[in-house]
Amino acid sequence: MRYAAHELLVGPARATSHPARLLAGIALGVPVFVALSFGYASLLPLLFGPEAWAQIAPGIETASNPQGVLINLFVFGLLIVALGLTLRLVHRRGIWSIIGPRTLALHQFSRAMGVMLLLYGALLFLPMPEGMDPVANLTPRHWLMLLPLALLGLFLQVFAEELVFRGYLQTQLAARFSSPLIWMVLPSLCFAMLHFDPVSFGPNAWIVVAWAAAFGLAAADLTARSGTLGPATALHFINNFSAIMIAAPRGQFDGLALYAYPFGVDNIDALWAMMPLDLLILVCGWLAIRVTLRR
Repeated sequence: MRYAAHELLVGPARATSHPARLLAGIALGVPVFVALSFGYASLLPLLFGPEAWAQIAPGIETASNPQGVLINLFVFGLLIVALGLTLRLVHRRGIWSIIGPRTLALHQFSRAMGVMLLLYGALLFLPMPEGMDPVANLTPRHWLMLLPLALLGLFLQVFAEELVFRGYLQTQLAARFSSPLIWMVLPSLCFAMLHFDPVSFGPNAWIVVAWAAAFGLAAADLTARSGTLGPATALHFINNFSAIMIAAPRGQFDGLALYAYPFGVDNIDALWAMMPLDLLILVCGWLAIRVTLRR
């Protein structure tokens, strides 16, 4: 079977695979995460102080300054806490049960990261669409100073999303329903809809949703083929590192980017020009990791 390895993740979910348990998990996990997020938001002004907070706060919603990006990224650590509590109370299992065997997950993660780094290195030589060349944003020195915190925050964000959508939702559904049309597609659609932001993206909102759905399907396939979250996490991490740390659209999540594209996320012509390249990178990354996993 092409998804035989998926049983490594699905097996621990079978004892509590009734849909009512999944609904109970969501009903518990979402309010816990929201409550933790409110506490986090209330604590931040006290940590920074009133003067510093007055300067930082305007850039949080759009993540247009380094502190704004880091604050947005680190909140995902609270999502991991909420999910861990949900797993214990509702499903009587630990968070490693939705990651996969530790040694295998780390091995697959490192191999997938290696092939993704090689792929992105090669893609640097591809020409950008006309008029889309990024311009300098942060100075290299400032960027390097922020890099350790940024990598930690970025990993928390990526790992939290993989835990929720591929580790939890996908495996709970797969333990109950055999069809990939359910356990692969439904979490991917949920993942995609969380990217729906018509205020920020304007007419591009549904294009972003479609791209996120494609990414979700690629990550779901890698998880099912590998039996761990390692490969999907690597794909997700390199994708987000490129989009947040290397080059970001001007004015939206560009606070930690070394470069910024000369357009905003609501520019429909620019997004359509960039989309073929983004899809090419996603498909090549997905295929490259699949080939690596076969060795």
